[in-house]
Amino acid sequence: MYCPAGGKGPASQEDTQTDFGTLDVLGGASAPATAVDACLSDGFHLDSGLKVVGGSGVLLVAGEAFSWRPFEGRDGRLLNAKGQWECADEAWGVLDLVWPKPDLLILGLGPSTHPLAPSTRSYINSLGITIDIQDTRNAAAQFNLLATERGIGNVAAAMIPIGWRERR
Repeated sequence: MYCPAGGKGPASQEDTQTDFGTLDVLGGASAPATAVDACLSDGFHLDSGLKVVGGSGVLLVAGEAFSWRPFEGRDGRLLNAKGQWECADEAWGVLDLVWPKPDLLILGLGPSTHPLAPSTRSYINSLGITIDIQDTRNAAAQFNLLATERGIGNVAAAMIPIGWRERR
């Protein structure tokens, strides 16, 4: 049977068709309390009602939320001379202590993305954690989805506010 370009073909007569409009792939699973409700220019609002503001980032690990300021002690800079995102190993202290460690760390680097410095990538990987780098808005959405799907013990996020700017 010929179907013109853009056509969908004849209507199916089967009674086993799926209504994708009613499909709930998460099965009604509730979002974790550390799900990000809003990304602000100076912080975050979480599903639990917690508000992290004042220019602080947030580190979400094992169902807990921590105020996170990786730029402190670095003169407000996170980009190295090569334009790579870099922070001190001490910024990852919670990841070093938590057990079991998450499988994945989602990094939200503010309003845009940058390559990750080899030293930072190496340190996080030495903890047995893989890294996904995104801008903060997309990182928050991905964290919410993956933490709901895979559980809060398997996924962590470290995000700086979308309004954060590198000092010059």
